[in-house]
Parts: sequence; structure tokens; C-alpha cells
Amino acid sequence: MYAPASRRVQPKSVSSIAQDGTLSPYSEPAMLLRGNGSKLVFDFGIEVGGIVSVSYASSGPGGSRLGLAFTEASTWIGEWSDASNGKFAGRDGALYASISEASSNGDTYVMPDESMRGGFRYMTAFLVAASNATRTTTTVELTDVQLEISFQPTWANLRAYQGYFHCDDELLNRIWYAGAYTLQTNAVPVHTGRWVPMLANGWANNGTLGPGDTIIVDGAKRDRAVWPGDMGIAVPSSFVSIGDLDSVKNALQVMYNYQNADGSFPEAGPPLLQQNSDTYHMWTMIGTYNYMLYTSDSAFVFSNWPRYLRAMAYIYGKVDASGLLNQTGTRDWARWQTGFNNTEANMILYHTLMTGASLATWLNDTTGLANTWIARAETLGVNIQKYCFDEAYGAFKDNATDTTLHPQDANSMAILFGIVNATSPIASSISTRLTENWSPIGAVAPELPGNISPFISSFEIQAHLTIGETSRALDLIRRSWGWYANHPNGTGSTVIEGYLTNGSFGYRSSRGYGYDASYVSHAHGWSSGPTSALTEFVVGLSVTGPAGRTWSLRPQFGDLNTAEAGFVTRLGRFRAKWEKIGEQGGDGGDGGYEVELMTPEGTSGVVRLPVRKPGRIPAVVSVNGVELEGNNDDGDALELDGGEYHIVVKY
Repeated sequence: MYAPASRRVQPKSVSSIAQDGTLSPYSEPAMLLRGNGSKLVFDFGIEVGGIVSVSYASSGPGGSRLGLAFTEASTWIGEWSDASNGKFAGRDGALYASISEASSNGDTYVMPDESMRGGFRYMTAFLVAASNATRTTTTVELTDVQLEISFQPTWANLRAYQGYFHCDDELLNRIWYAGAYTLQTNAVPVHTGRWVPMLANGWANNGTLGPGDTIIVDGAKRDRAVWPGDMGIAVPSSFVSIGDLDSVKNALQVMYNYQNADGSFPEAGPPLLQQNSDTYHMWTMIGTYNYMLYTSDSAFVFSNWPRYLRAMAYIYGKVDASGLLNQTGTRDWARWQTGFNNTEANMILYHTLMTGASLATWLNDTTGLANTWIARAETLGVNIQKYCFDEAYGAFKDNATDTTLHPQDANSMAILFGIVNATSPIASSISTRLTENWSPIGAVAPELPGNISPFISSFEIQAHLTIGETSRALDLIRRSWGWYANHPNGTGSTVIEGYLTNGSFGYRSSRGYGYDASYVSHAHGWSSGPTSALTEFVVGLSVTGPAGRTWSLRPQFGDLNTAEAGFVTRLGRFRAKWEKIGEQGGDGGDGGYEVELMTPEGTSGVVRLPVRKPGRIPAVVSVNGVELEGNNDDGDALELDGGEYHIVVKY
């Protein structure tokens, strides 16, 4: 767990920095800045964010300044902070404290609230002399450096996670907790959004984001606004890990509060309030489903239901004569091509209709909405396959045109959202085709050339897991998220927004921004997909009804020998663990495996276990010591009430 034990933290180490930028451990007993341009680098060891205070004493003439600069990645250590203000005019510069002539007794500089730095690992303190005459005569001793953590503002204990994960691969454990910690850094006080209009110089984080005390934003450093598309990955991962759904509720509410007169939602919440995105409009609706699924907060959904219905009418009104959505709101996650009958947008509409039907059912709607939306989804699914599937290639095109682009996003969503049957040859073909985009450090997104997007790769790993391609999914997690987890210049604690196929930090946007590569966020919740995937697919434990009234357990092994996870809803604790027994190797081990399961009383669920090995006789299955009959074909379901179970599968 990367979360600090206290809200007040201090650097883990101090380094000096040479003229060529080389860092070396600082070993002097006092932290001294001697003369103009001298620097010390403070490494907090993990991504942090909040208000910095620096205590110091100085000698020499007054008028000099103490500068402070911040960066998430060590790549940009120096006298200029990495970029965050959104102007795309270069890096953010630094904060400065004026040093008086008589400060030998000590002064303390406290970062102004509006200059709170949302995300960084490294802070560089440097000295700017008042004049040429004082370039060598001014000395500043830094006597104390502290940071007050600003994120997860409603938690007294930052380590009070509601969920956990563990397996026998330590890299996967690190990745799961990096996703969880990223989501913590993205849960911020509601008055600390990035200021709009963006500043030409420096940065400001004093914009109002929405209601309540805490809200989930897209990134720790920036953009620090509600982005519903990001929440498509961030919310499930937050649920299984930190369990903070108050931040989610407030983020959704602000989108409803700013719904436009035509029924559309903004692409992003205030202060940005960007418009013109059909996909992010639908992600607000899908986010409402996810929130209801994890909390059973029907009062929230009921209060916004009329606005939800207007939103559904708005988006379904864009279905044209072909039976496909005509995407006119073209802003999206950064893909280069959007508009017309875009396949990804149609996949998301299918999922919006199906999740909307579930919401209507859970709310006991009696007007037939659920049946209507399911019927519309089924028709849409037929049309998507008719017009957008490339039979010769074996995957979906980017649009209902003659394009040769076969995108990562739409093809991953086709499997994950159930547009294609998980057991069909089409699903298998798509999964295989997706691997053709892989590089040694991750999956290249054809719809965003030159880039690796952990956001869209989060959908891809879930797609592979949906059809049981466990080893394929684990391989991609290790390639992409493992590359960043082990990167010497990264945060060592969070997940990155995106990076380039050449292995450098950067992110080429569809909108052609020529921004400084340091603008990329190194703590971005939309990249936290492995956190939910490892819990819900590999351990196999997921909720299927509000707050887990119904649930599912369907473990997948891959090359792991053991894995366990748990989380909490208002109904109680959920926990599952599986472990191979006998000689290890292959799915389930040569001897079999054991499963431990605990779910709250009053719930019910379905357990599906792999119980047949290729070329072997069916397994013997026992539950709490009682051998079962007739449950020896792969995929057979055990229907269980909430409680504690010990299941043994032997070959």
C-alpha cells in the first residue's frame, strides 16, 4: 500500500544536483543552499500532493529568493515545474519565497492555497541571488520540509482501504495498489480544481468542481476536473480498492446539475465545462449504473431519473436510418477519427442501453423502459455487426465506411460489452487481432498512432479476460503497466495517463497539441483498469446486483498459483481466495485447487469453476466437505446463498 500513514509527510531522501543535472545523495548534516543557482532535490518516494511548507534560516544580504519547483517524473527535475496549467505554452515555472536580510532566526514559507500542487514526487529547492554582488555570499539552510496531503479529504486514515488484493506475482500486486493509490490522489477537495481560464504563467488550483466535500477528477496534477469517460475505468477500480463512492456520487451529480437544455451532458465538469461529446455524455449515464450497482443508492438515481431519461432521449435520437448512432458530438478520449457512424460510439450506446435497462429494472419501473431499451440494444447490435464488422479481417472497422482502421477501443468494447458472444469465433478472432498491435511495452492504439493508452488497454485486458484468455491479459498488464511500474523515472506508486511507442513520456492528442511532454499526468485514474480486472476476473469476484445483493465468482488462473481479493458494500464484506493444490502448472494445477468464499448473509450468487482439464476426466467437486454430483462439466454453475464456503476441486 502506497498511501501514507499520516496526512503530514516529509521527503524520503535529499539529493544535490550538478550543473549537468546529475543527482547524487546529499550527505551533509545541514541542508544548505550556497550561492546563486544552488539546488537540492527532495524526493517524497511516492506521488504526493498538497500544501508544502519550508522552514529556513539565511545569512547574507536580503533580497534573494528561495524557489520551489515540482515534478511527477524525475525527467523534469530542475528550476521549472512540469506542465499542468493547460495553456500548452511550456512548463509551470516555480514558486518563490522572498528572503529577508535578518532571517537567521528562521522563517517559514507556506505554499498559498491557490498554488496547491496536486501531484508530484520531486521538489527542487533552489536559490536566486538578489544581485551579482550577492551571488556567492548568500546561504540558506533548510531546517524543515513538510507536506500536508490534500487528496482524499474526508478520510482521517489514508490507509483505510475497503478492498484488497494479493497474488503470488509481486509485480501484479504493485500494479493493483498503484491503481488504487492513483484513485486516492484523484479524490480531491471540491474547491481545488484547475483554474479556468488557464493562466499564461504558473498554475492555480482553486476552481470549484462540484457539490460536497470530495470529488473524483481525472488526474492528480491535472486536469483536475470531472471527466465521465475516465470514470468508466476509475469507478469500478475505486469500488474494489479504496471503496470511495462519495467522490463518485458528487462527480455524477455535477454532470446532472450542468445538463444542457437539449438533454446533453458536458464532456467535462466545471470549471472546464467542455461540450460536444456523445461518448462522454453516455459515460455519465453508464457511471450512474455503476454507482447504483456498487451502492444501491436508489434515492440518488430517482432524484436524477427525469434528467437521465432526457439524456437517453437525446442520445438515442441520433440513431439514423441505418440503425446506427450518427456521432455529431465528436470530442472523445483523444482518438484521431470521430464522427458519422463511429463504431466505438455505437458500442458505448449499446452498453448505455443495456445498463439503462438494468437501472430501470432495479428502480421497479413499470412503463416498459427496460424491455424497450433491451430491444433497441439488440437491434443496434445487429446493425453494428452488419455495417461495422470486417469479415475479411476478423475484427471491427473504425466506422461504417470502407476504412481500413481496426481500432483498439471498439474491438475491446465489442467483447467486454457483449456485442459479440464470448464463446464465438468472432470474439476469439478479435482477441487475436488485438495482440497484433502489441509492442514490448504495451498495446499501440491504431486510432491514436504512436501512442500507448492504458485507458483503452484497460478495456482490452478485460476483453481478453471476458473470453478466458487469461494469460493474454496478464501478459499485457505486465508489458504495459509493468513497464511503468519499473520505470526509473516514474513515480513508483501510480499509473500514467499515456506514453509514446518509443518508450518516452509523452502523449500525442487528437487535437494536435504540441505541448511539453511533462504535461502528461503520471497519476491518472483512467489507467487503473488492472485494479478492477484482477479482482473481478482473475480472483473472479464481482457484484451483479445493487450493493452485491447478487454476486458472481468465476476465477481465472493463468500462470498464477494463488490469488485473493475482497471488498465491502453496505451489505457487508465480500472475500474470495483460490489456490492451486498438488503439482503446480497449467490451469488449476495438476492436482486441482481450493476456493474460499465469504459473502454477506441475505445475498445470493453464482459460482462457475473450471472443473475439467483438456484430455482428463471430470473433476471431483466438494463444497464444505460434501461431494457434489452432476457439476463436473466446465462452466457448470453452483447457485449459493450468502455465507462462507470451502470448495475443493480435484482432478
